[in-house]
Amino acid sequence: MNVTQVANRKNNRLKDYLQLMKPSLNIMVVFSSVISYLLAPNVVAYDWSRIGLLFIGGFLVVGSANAINQVVEKDTDALMKRTATRPVASGRMSTTEGWIFSIITGIAGVAILWYFFNAISAGMAAFSLFLYAFVYTPLKKVNAISVFVGAFPGALPCLIGWMAGTGLLGPFEQMTVGGRVHSNLGGWVLFLLQFLWQFPHFWAIAWVAHKDYSNAGFKLLPSEKGPTKFTALQTIIYSLLLIPVCTLPYFIGMTGTLSLVIVTLVNLFLVFQCIRLYRENDAKAARRVMFSSYIHLPLVLLALLNDKIS
Repeated sequence: MNVTQVANRKNNRLKDYLQLMKPSLNIMVVFSSVISYLLAPNVVAYDWSRIGLLFIGGFLVVGSANAINQVVEKDTDALMKRTATRPVASGRMSTTEGWIFSIITGIAGVAILWYFFNAISAGMAAFSLFLYAFVYTPLKKVNAISVFVGAFPGALPCLIGWMAGTGLLGPFEQMTVGGRVHSNLGGWVLFLLQFLWQFPHFWAIAWVAHKDYSNAGFKLLPSEKGPTKFTALQTIIYSLLLIPVCTLPYFIGMTGTLSLVIVTLVNLFLVFQCIRLYRENDAKAARRVMFSSYIHLPLVLLALLNDKIS
């Protein structure tokens, strides 16, 4: 094997490790954690070194959970077109190598959060990893309640980011910053926001990929009959619940009036798309909900951060 072949083999293996971590999904999840950290009352300046450490720690933890997911679901991944080329499912990587990579990245991510931030955010990150990899993942083949269970580790990054900044867990704990008393409730509001957001987001994805998911034995839609108006109705309900939740940052003094207006408009747009899904009841409308949800979360979080009250 010549030098070029060795280099290509190493590059391909690096690509496989990156694919194992699902980078596009990972970045979106870690983004919410970083924004939540910056929204914490006692984070009053952008320390880019700490932001970078939080991003790396979160990326490794989420990447570990995603890697375990692919190792555990290698057989079902091989049955679906969109996942058949994943490293473990395709046979390019052994399950042993996948497990070793998952363990190393998980421990490294939790260690970074523990050492550079605090034990409470590290402990919550470890709990989130466990819940996603060992509870939600196997439950997907048992019952659609898996989506509800999976929404907890899916929303915990907000709480982890907030706790990395404050070091506090309880919603009614308080901190004093610049002579002003702040409630710790903000982190839990962000958790609830991302928790509810996941239902229209994920059900839209499950609607579009229903055939693939069904062939693999996954039960992810709220109706056993598959994509129906009942599922669309559920997306409407959860998108409507997001409206009052997204206004809570304003009412608890986290953010100002501008963000209140922006998040309300963004939420109404998501509700509108969910109503269209109910009326049209097809994959095209589900894609609109899916893409609207992708836009919704970063817009809401950035609006809150831009309008943060120190």
